[in-house]
Amino acid sequence: MSIRVEGVSKRFGKFQALEPLSLEIPDGQLVGLLGPSGSGKTTLLRIIAGLETADTGRILFHGEDVTRVHVRDRRVGFVFQHYALFRHMTVAANIAFGLEVMPKHQRPSAPEIKKRVQDLLEMVQLGHLASRYPAQLSGGQKQRVALARALAMQPQVLLLDEPFGALDAKVRKDLRRWLRNLHDELHFTSVFVTHDQEEALELSDQVVVMSAGRIEQVDTPQTLYAQPDSRFVLGFLGHINVLQGDITKGRLSQGNAWISVTDQTDAKEVECYFRPHEVKLQTQPASHAHLPLKVSAVSLIGAEVRVELEADGWSSPEPWEVGISHSEYNAWQPMRGDRCFAVPEIGHLFSADKSEPELIQWQAKPPVSIKSSVVSLVHTA
Repeated sequence: MSIRVEGVSKRFGKFQALEPLSLEIPDGQLVGLLGPSGSGKTTLLRIIAGLETADTGRILFHGEDVTRVHVRDRRVGFVFQHYALFRHMTVAANIAFGLEVMPKHQRPSAPEIKKRVQDLLEMVQLGHLASRYPAQLSGGQKQRVALARALAMQPQVLLLDEPFGALDAKVRKDLRRWLRNLHDELHFTSVFVTHDQEEALELSDQVVVMSAGRIEQVDTPQTLYAQPDSRFVLGFLGHINVLQGDITKGRLSQGNAWISVTDQTDAKEVECYFRPHEVKLQTQPASHAHLPLKVSAVSLIGAEVRVELEADGWSSPEPWEVGISHSEYNAWQPMRGDRCFAVPEIGHLFSADKSEPELIQWQAKPPVSIKSSVVSLVHTA
């Protein structure tokens, strides 16, 4: 079931929750609405569901206008962040509830309801918990019950509002993987809201990035990350390191920091963004970059070591972050106050007169990394 949003807007009092926007969601795709709090993503989801009424525009399901169709007639399954399970009902009764309160002429027979509930319990791997109550379940189990209850109505569209927000990190990751596999098996059209970048990029076929009631970019996760359309998208998809300054004679510089941008004309108030994995650290500056930094913190949690750094002799709006391998960390053993140089491999250049970034890549000589410098010194000694 495809979904088309045409010119939809929404205002709550004086607050413009959604600017007029349009969106195409292809049949069978899992689409993530990603953005910070207040970006309008939940409002858009509720308008698609029929839980909110748009001020302007219309919603079409598979070409049919459902803008004025009541929520119960849209055949939409909705999964809430906090489950919304009935505490006095068993797991099986919660799943069956929507079927049992249908009008008599639409309601399946009792044996059919029982079979559908049993099938759904097996699908969400909770068949052994059918007689338990919500208070006896973990957060991940409750969310799977909520999902089974939504699927019981055989919806045309499944909508999920921050479905994993109330879960801890490990359960959230496991449930994401499970939902992705379930979606690939059943091929229903799904739209989910999240503010978690990793969640959106991991789960979605397409990601809709929203900000201040507007759609900033719609793309596959791979394209979105590799080719962001704006400062907001680039900055929202993880930490970025920033060099601000002016371009003069082929250099973007500020204080004693500079990078080579030989193909750029002179300009004022330019910014270059670098993602942590697009930067290396070494003991000496490179031929195309002089970015002195000082270590301010080191975190060893995760697959790589995150080094937090302060600008040394220049200013940056936020501390820099660069990831190094554990083997590099073991060779270097960075300490607070150690000095080093950032060597960017890729930069995203923004000028005052352009909203889209210009990608810059440097082909520098193989850098002398901090690891190899330390190893060399050890061998020499």
